[in-house]
Amino acid sequence: MVAAQTATAISVALAAHTAYNLTQLREPWWDGTPITEKVSILIPARDEELTIRAAAQSALTQVGLTNFEILILDDSSSDDTAHIVSELTETYAEVTLIEGIEDIPAGWLGKPFACHRLSQKASGSVLVFLDADVILEPTAVAACVQLLREQDLALVAPYPRQIAQTLVERLVQPLVVWSWAATLPLGIAEKSLRPSLSAANGQLMVMDREAYVQCGGHESVRNIVLEDIALMRSLKASGSHCATVNGSDIAQCRMYESTEQVIDGYTKSLWSAFGSPAGSVAVNSLLGFTYLVPPIALITGRKKSTRILGGIGLASGIASRALVAKKTNAKVWPDSLAQPASIAAFIGLNALSWYRHVRGTNTWKGRSL
Repeated sequence: MVAAQTATAISVALAAHTAYNLTQLREPWWDGTPITEKVSILIPARDEELTIRAAAQSALTQVGLTNFEILILDDSSSDDTAHIVSELTETYAEVTLIEGIEDIPAGWLGKPFACHRLSQKASGSVLVFLDADVILEPTAVAACVQLLREQDLALVAPYPRQIAQTLVERLVQPLVVWSWAATLPLGIAEKSLRPSLSAANGQLMVMDREAYVQCGGHESVRNIVLEDIALMRSLKASGSHCATVNGSDIAQCRMYESTEQVIDGYTKSLWSAFGSPAGSVAVNSLLGFTYLVPPIALITGRKKSTRILGGIGLASGIASRALVAKKTNAKVWPDSLAQPASIAAFIGLNALSWYRHVRGTNTWKGRSL
């Protein structure tokens, strides 16, 4: 009974926080004023032949930019990525192909090094880091740059709309956005320089070049798997303000297309998400307690009061998930009803991630992590 009461209280509180938090969530919007400073759109690509053309085309069709360049680094792809980008360079003067190297320097991970090299080649005062599987709406970059300058920010971190089609994707992917939308106090985080109040998505990051260089850029996060969040923390530590925003109207991304990709994609990095084994155990225990105890109490509670508490706790978790889904253009129903199953899957992926990390078997696109 006590466990059900406590878990339900936390679930209700987080649902209330979610509802308030979403009123503080910024959404980049372009008012039509031309962006006159030079913008560098930087795309690291490794084995992205299925997506790179669409991503590059969406970058090429950006409106409101009077001066921009698109630099694409082929990170030693084994597929047709380089050839596709080479074809684009023959048609569009804005596109430049940079050749990556397979033997990256010691102490670096692949993506941070690719982004570092791109930043060194860029000539814009605004750097836009874009994953090769992201599709931008035509006003996406202009809207983000406008917000960056109007609010005097170092980084605008939009979360693109997460496309989820298979069962496992629909189970896990919504947590990418829900996790911070429900827990990170957005209004406080934007004004605070505390690195712990950070949430960023490497799929799309728009930042001031000077602030990027001042904090050490990707070199400061060269060996960190979750380099996106680490980079925001580095910017805040150097005295710069950042904003996590709703990018679901300006960009979309399908991160993974199979169960195997979902598992490998999350297990490669979840072990590092909470700082330490103790931090991981604490966060996962809290999630499990908050969102699994209520449905268990609803199903197995002997007293009616216990079952009612369980029902309230379950409904609160579902409501939190549904509110975020509606706000970010994700599928609301019936997917939100799976919140307990999603949390259970997330905990399982965390455990598997630590298991693989300890054994040294975490890899991504042929590189050991």
